[in-house]
Amino acid sequence: MLKRFTVENFKSFEDRIVFDLESRNNYEFNSDVVKNGIVNKGIIYGFNGSGKSNLGRAIFDIIIMLTDKNKAIDEYYPYRNLNTDLSISVSFEYVFEFDGSELVYKYSKDDVDSLVDEVLEIDGKEYIKYDFFKQDGFVRLKGAENLSINDPDSEISRVKYVRSNSILENTHENGVFKSFIQFVDNMLMFYSLDNNRYRGFRSGVSKIAAEIIKQDKTEDFEGFLRENNIDMSIESAEVNGDLILYANYKNSKVDFFSVASKGTIALTLFYYWYLQMNKASFVFMDEFDAFYHFELSEAIVNRLKELADTQIIFTTHNTDLLSNDLMRPDCYFWLDGGKIKALSELTEKELRKAHNLQKIFKAGGFR
Repeated sequence: MLKRFTVENFKSFEDRIVFDLESRNNYEFNSDVVKNGIVNKGIIYGFNGSGKSNLGRAIFDIIIMLTDKNKAIDEYYPYRNLNTDLSISVSFEYVFEFDGSELVYKYSKDDVDSLVDEVLEIDGKEYIKYDFFKQDGFVRLKGAENLSINDPDSEISRVKYVRSNSILENTHENGVFKSFIQFVDNMLMFYSLDNNRYRGFRSGVSKIAAEIIKQDKTEDFEGFLRENNIDMSIESAEVNGDLILYANYKNSKVDFFSVASKGTIALTLFYYWYLQMNKASFVFMDEFDAFYHFELSEAIVNRLKELADTQIIFTTHNTDLLSNDLMRPDCYFWLDGGKIKALSELTEKELRKAHNLQKIFKAGGFR
């Protein structure tokens, strides 16, 4: 799981910002949103322009580094913070926990595809290190020690190079490394405000209707909509090789997307990704409920809480979700002024389940 993330000089973040997901509270309620002392389900709040989307982009920079999955690189320009000196690189640090061990991966870049250096540590020991200016480094993972990484003509991440060009021995450290690679491969970020714009998890584009039909989920999708107060009769068909969802009416049927509201389409996009989310390691859902009624937003969060093995972070402006009945104070975060903190860290008050977090938040008690 991702335990802590740090970035500096990236887009709107001029100074170092630390997103700490390690829970230091002993709340006895809603324990399902924290796993092994790490926030497993979290919600980020912040003013417009505070950097919520940029935080997601920063976290998913690792997808560009280590995978061949969908990257949406066009959203990364401008890359550096425009207020900082051009001599200062953009730096990233990820702290993960796998199998009782801590893996730290840190690197810096001058641009989205221009690496300066990278280091991978497991339990405090450096196992991969490379300086792209000096063209010097090493690999200490068993089975990869003799792998030549000092190639002046290659700008590829040396961690990515090791994962692709070595047969690692069966050691604890290598198991942690493989868990890290698998975690990154299965990270997913998507938006509710666009037609299936995403990064990570997979490559290429698949049509939403086709995916639902291929998984034989048409009837389940209809039930999902009805469960969320959208009463539509849905059927599927293949027309000229295309898989299409239809909405049935008394006198005719029409393409589902031609009559669906923006909120229904956003919900359909969520359902499309939800079908695959049990295979995801980490999900970042930006403005996930922009078109949702507040009760629907809560229903979606409750549904996702059931995915115990998927770490999920939401961004939203919906303060109706600020409730100890849904989550807990160490899983709600406030982002402002280049800093992000859990609500439990933003007050000296000892928060209990009976406290009304929304009321305290609106009164400015967490800022």
